[in-house]
Amino acid sequence: MFSITVRDHLMIAHSFRGEVFGPAQRLHGATFLVDATFRRAELDDDNIVVDIGLATQELGGVVSELNYRNLDNEPDFANTNTSTEFLAKVIADRLAERVHKGALGEGARGLAGITVTLHESHIAWASYERAL
Repeated sequence: MFSITVRDHLMIAHSFRGEVFGPAQRLHGATFLVDATFRRAELDDDNIVVDIGLATQELGGVVSELNYRNLDNEPDFANTNTSTEFLAKVIADRLAERVHKGALGEGARGLAGITVTLHESHIAWASYERAL
């Protein structure tokens, strides 16, 4: 399986509901390093997984929809704990939508999957992997 990874970052504010979250139940900020990995079994006709420039651009577009937002105020996330794991899935699903719409080029239609990893710090991160 071939893969390429592109990177961006995301800064949000949010709070959590539930005792398991301790002090994070209060409004707090989070900064994530965001990695999006695109996979395919065979390279396309240009011998690439996907156009890195388009992948970077589309990841930036998805991230910009969330960046500098208080997720507690976003209607899409009403009554939802926007955990790192949950946000990795949101970003992966939004990237998949862009792949299906052709935003990453026709060659991207041969992608097998996407993995999005959000790094909370140098010692903790979460990922979501999905097929295309």
